[in-house]
Amino acid sequence: MLYPTPIAKLIESFTKLPGIGIKTATRLAFYTIGMSDEDVNDFAKNLLAAKRELTYCSICGNLTDDDPCNICTDESRDRSVILVVEDSKDVSAMEKIQEYHGLYHVLHGLISPMNGVSPDDINLKTLITRLMDSEVSEVIVATNATADGEATSMYISRVLKPAGIKVTRLARGLAVGSDIEYADEVTLLRAIENRTEL
Repeated sequence: MLYPTPIAKLIESFTKLPGIGIKTATRLAFYTIGMSDEDVNDFAKNLLAAKRELTYCSICGNLTDDDPCNICTDESRDRSVILVVEDSKDVSAMEKIQEYHGLYHVLHGLISPMNGVSPDDINLKTLITRLMDSEVSEVIVATNATADGEATSMYISRVLKPAGIKVTRLARGLAVGSDIEYADEVTLLRAIENRTEL
């Protein structure tokens, strides 16, 4: 069925979101049309504000509205440990368990030779620079338990071990092939407590 142009464009916009097919996009478009003008304006303002006001922390790479982020500037955090994650959603997942009190480093991707993603394509250089002038004694690699996550963790281990930095990996409380952001708090807590040295 052909829709009026404004609805068709709205449906097309929703299909650009991950995991949103044409049926869900159509349902969301019609739901949006039924919303009050005030709610639609708020939704649009929040989208624009998130896009314009958020940036990446110049120290850890986490998504933030202040630079440096509130985790990097928190003096109560353990500065001897850095937890390396793939993206900012993983930082949020780890913070939910309220048991990890160190710092973070966000890679913004994983090494993936099959997809042409090399170490230079992710946020690794700033991690190495960070470690040169810091008191960090342990780096915990918390990438997902996938082939790319494993390749990234092994690369980080190879690069950091000669510098005398202990490199550990989250324990296998996380199922192979699963994403950190979808793991429950107990699984994440077990994984952080039972991490192993690489």
